[in-house]
Amino acid sequence: MSSALQNQRLLYRLGFFVLFVLAPPLDLFRLDLTQGHFILFGLDWTLGLDPFLRGEVGVGHAALNLLLRGFLPIALLGGGLLWVAWRYGRLYCGWLCPHFSVVELINGLMLRASGKPTLWEKQPLPERQPDGRSLQPDRRLWPVTLLVVLAFALLWAVVLLTYLLPPQEIYTNLFNGQLTRNQSVFIGVATLAFCIEFLLARHLFCRFGCAIGLFQSLVWMANKRALVVGFDGGRASACIDCNAACDNVCPMRLKPRAIKRKMFTCTQCTQCIDACTDVQAAHAAPPLLQWVRGECALQVSDREHGRRPAVSKHCFRGIDVRVETATQARIRHSSIVRHGAPRLDRAYVSHHGE
Repeated sequence: MSSALQNQRLLYRLGFFVLFVLAPPLDLFRLDLTQGHFILFGLDWTLGLDPFLRGEVGVGHAALNLLLRGFLPIALLGGGLLWVAWRYGRLYCGWLCPHFSVVELINGLMLRASGKPTLWEKQPLPERQPDGRSLQPDRRLWPVTLLVVLAFALLWAVVLLTYLLPPQEIYTNLFNGQLTRNQSVFIGVATLAFCIEFLLARHLFCRFGCAIGLFQSLVWMANKRALVVGFDGGRASACIDCNAACDNVCPMRLKPRAIKRKMFTCTQCTQCIDACTDVQAAHAAPPLLQWVRGECALQVSDREHGRRPAVSKHCFRGIDVRVETATQARIRHSSIVRHGAPRLDRAYVSHHGE
């Protein structure tokens, strides 16, 4: 499955991951514990309190430095992130976050090795992919998967250490095999912790352990008109001949057709939308999932406790969803005969269909 949007997202994630790794060596941003202050774009970034401690400036000047160098940058950075989350959800997680990039990579490798994107999945996912391809698990890929987990765990451990100590010292000691005891302990313990997390608990961390992701989700939930994946319930019957492709591809293991409250940790990666687009393309029909916002988002965020907000026709690109050609009907019927209709989607249709 590939789309222009997914290719664009891949470029953003690769670029940000490279920036995450190279920021300390290039002195773009790091906290140097040996000097006791941050370094930003090659310059020392302190709170400017040293002159006050030496008695060279007054309280007012020290307070101004604290405001401009401490509070203001944090407020701008945090406020900007929350503003984006208010309007667009966890866009940072799905489009930039270096941790989520590793999550998606390991998901894909595990899927190819075992047929399941996580070890906790109860059953293997269907081999038939949204675009019609067949993906058969190959257990010979398990060593590759484990090696990638170990490699990224080691990389993360080393990179995090370079955010705290001079990068040149760390990389020189590492390549020469001359790490200090404390450096070795940090890298060893951090590598082990990341191995366990990447292998067993990467989704749990994204859902419950990441403060950045959690605050984005909370702010996003507070805005019922924010960008969200919407489901065209008027065409729910089109889900009958689908093997829940949108559920299967979600890297956070969510149900994209559910209400917003159950999509609390959605990262706006659009993989579910692409999967639905591929499935419906085989029937010459438009997708049932797409991004919606404003009044159209209410059918996702406000659809609970007996409320079913009316959905305007323009919410789904103005398509008359009641029309189905005879050719589309024959294609859908033949697909049902060949592949069967999952019970899960029949139940969903009976609940949401109109």
